[in-house]
Amino acid sequence: MQLEKLHQVAVYSRDLDETKTFYEETLGAKLLAYFEGPPGLLFFDFHGTRILFEKAAHTATLYFRVEDLNASYEELKAKGVAFVGKPHPIFRDEQGIFGTAGHVESMAFFKDPSGNTLALAAQQPPE
Repeated sequence: MQLEKLHQVAVYSRDLDETKTFYEETLGAKLLAYFEGPPGLLFFDFHGTRILFEKAAHTATLYFRVEDLNASYEELKAKGVAFVGKPHPIFRDEQGIFGTAGHVESMAFFKDPSGNTLALAAQQPPE
């Protein structure tokens, strides 16, 4: 047996309506389903990976790949997202382990309304 594609991740939500608004309207996520009745479940699709939000889940850190880190950062800032610092380099991939050799992986971090840590991540050529 070989595990392949990641299918679903469960993430904590303290308030499903608040989570739905943030992910759908602020982040532009694709809503799959919202089951309001107990226990309350909210599903989004991120290019084939489902994220399930529920009160029973644990907090998580989610990293979202973007093409242009600075443009994405500015767009979300304009929508009122409060970042923890500015976009910054995390790792220079000299060997090409995670992508193109020599490129730098940079990230910008922020929180969702439930306290989950989110990050925008992009690989960029060195400056």
